[in-house]
Amino acid sequence: MSGTYKNLFNADSLHDFGRDFQSVYPEFPIGAFVASVMDDTWDDLELKGRWQQVTNVLASYLPQDYAEALAILDQVVANYSGWDGVYGMVFPYFVESFGQDEANWDLSMAAMKNYTQYASAEFAVRPFIISNEDRMMAQMRKWSRHDNEHVRRLSSEGSRPALPWAQALSKFKQDPTPVLPILEQLKDDPSAYVRKSVANNLNDISKTHPELVVQLAQDWQGKSDHTDWIIKHACRTLLKQGNRDALALFGFHDDATLDVTEFYLEEPSSNQQQNMPTITTGEDLAFSFAVHTKESTKLRLEYGIDFVKANGKTSRKVFQISEGELGADETKTHTKKHNFKDLSTRKHYPGIHAITLIVNGVERGTLSFELLC
Repeated sequence: MSGTYKNLFNADSLHDFGRDFQSVYPEFPIGAFVASVMDDTWDDLELKGRWQQVTNVLASYLPQDYAEALAILDQVVANYSGWDGVYGMVFPYFVESFGQDEANWDLSMAAMKNYTQYASAEFAVRPFIISNEDRMMAQMRKWSRHDNEHVRRLSSEGSRPALPWAQALSKFKQDPTPVLPILEQLKDDPSAYVRKSVANNLNDISKTHPELVVQLAQDWQGKSDHTDWIIKHACRTLLKQGNRDALALFGFHDDATLDVTEFYLEEPSSNQQQNMPTITTGEDLAFSFAVHTKESTKLRLEYGIDFVKANGKTSRKVFQISEGELGADETKTHTKKHNFKDLSTRKHYPGIHAITLIVNGVERGTLSFELLC
C-alpha cells in the first residue's frame, strides 16, 4: 500500500501543493520547493520518508516562527476542497516535527484538533504521549467528548498501543489502563468510524492483555448493538488464536456432538515419491469437508495454513470460512479454495505445507501438500 501511495507524491502534485501555499503566502517559491523536495534522495524514499521530506522542505520556505507558520497552514486547510490522499498527512506531521516544545503546546493541540478533521493526526499525537503521557492523555480524554467524529476518533486511534506504521506505545503495551477511559467514553459512539477505532484499539490490547479484553467484552456484551459489534471485532485475534473464553463469549463451544468428516484436498496433482498432493505458485488449493452435529449449535469454521518461510521454517496464518448455526442432526458440506498467488504482503516459498481445519477453535484434521515454485 505504501508503495502505491508514495507515487502520489510527484512533480505535478507537488506543484499543486506549492500553489496552494503561494495563494495565501505570496512569497512561497513553488519551483524551488518542488526542486528541493525531489532531490537526489527522493526516488529511494518510502511513504513516510516522503512525508518527512515534504514537511521539512515546506518548513524551510515558511516563516521560522512556529505560530506564523501554523497560521499559514491553517489558511491552506480552510481553503482546501479536499485531500488527494497523502498531502493532508503533511499538516499533522508538521506539528509533530516542529511543535513539541513546551512553549508551543497549546498551539500544537489546537492545530492537531483542526488538521485531524482533514487528515488524521493519529501518528502525530504519539510523540506527545511518549514525552508527556499524563498531559497528553488528559487532552485525548477531552477530545473523546468532542462534537466532531474525527476528533473523537483521534483520541482512540492515536492511543492504540500498536498502531500500524506508527511508533509503538510501549508503556501501553505493558499497561493499557490509561487508554480504557477513552474507550469507555466511545463504546457507544454514534459514528461507526469511531467505533471501529475503539475495536481496533481493543484488538491491539488483546495481543498483550487477553484476559482484560475478555473481561471488558463480557461487561459490554448486550449493552447495545454498537457495543456488541465492537467486542466481536475487538476479539478477532483472540478468536483466531482459539482463546476458549473469547469463543465461549460468542457461543462457540468445543462440542463433543460435532463430527467432522470427508476432509480432503480436491483433485490435486501428486508427488509420486512422497504420495503427496502438489500445487504450483499461482494455483488454487481446493479442499472439502463435512460437519455433522447431533444437537443444534453455533459454528465458527476456519482453516490454518502452515506456510514455509524463506528460512525453511513454517508459520501459520488462520483464515475464516464462515460463522453460522447447524441444526440438530444436520450435516453441511463445505468446499473452499485458497489461492497461492504471490502478493505484495505474502511471498510463497517451495516446500511441504500443511492445511488444518479448525472448528470452534479446535483443530479437526491436518493435510500436508507440497508447493512448487
